[in-house]
Amino acid sequence: MLTRKQLELLEFINKRLARDGVPPSFDEMKDALDLRSKSGIHRLITALEERGFIRRLAHRARAIEIVKLPESMGNATAQSAGFTPQVIEGDKTDTPRRSYPVTSSHSMDLPVMGRIAAGVPIEAISEVSHHIAVPGTMVSGQGEHYALEVRGDSMINAGINDGDIVVIRNQQTADNGEIIVALVEGHEATLKRYQRRGGMIALEAANPEYETRLLREDQVRVQGRLVGLIRSY
Repeated sequence: MLTRKQLELLEFINKRLARDGVPPSFDEMKDALDLRSKSGIHRLITALEERGFIRRLAHRARAIEIVKLPESMGNATAQSAGFTPQVIEGDKTDTPRRSYPVTSSHSMDLPVMGRIAAGVPIEAISEVSHHIAVPGTMVSGQGEHYALEVRGDSMINAGINDGDIVVIRNQQTADNGEIIVALVEGHEATLKRYQRRGGMIALEAANPEYETRLLREDQVRVQGRLVGLIRSY
């Protein structure tokens, strides 16, 4: 049986994985549970791991996988929670695929559109470099999806590391707090958390070493929203 705080933390992690595809930071966990220090979060994480509800992945900071959920939360598995870091082999094809109906738990091919900067923005990405197989459960909802290879460490506190593959749902709008692919001034692509501030758009890093970029609305175009993450070891 879980304590109230353990259950609250598990629910928070599960919701963030379902929303963003990556686990929350320890600071976000601390704030969500109204704790004074991160040491309390470490104790709760250890307790959840010992009880078999989560698994911490070795050699990666804050990489957390949900193994199971209690019956009060539907007794879901880690796969249905939406985040399953694993090694997935890429698969090159000649013809780009553009639409992906999501009705199966089997894997499907997504185009890898090159590299996306999680740091200083790089040139916009427009060409398919290859395809990669991803679990069907990772691609939620209807619409086009694509993948990008992450370069940089500005989103490391959101659980997104250099070399990760992020799965993106192609869309042109975003809600506050969502991690998006942003096209800046028509030629720079970057992966950041989206925040609307009055008539301005803030592109927030998840690393204190990087400053938030505050831009006019006409300088930013949303190119998609993060829905999953693939990590190789």
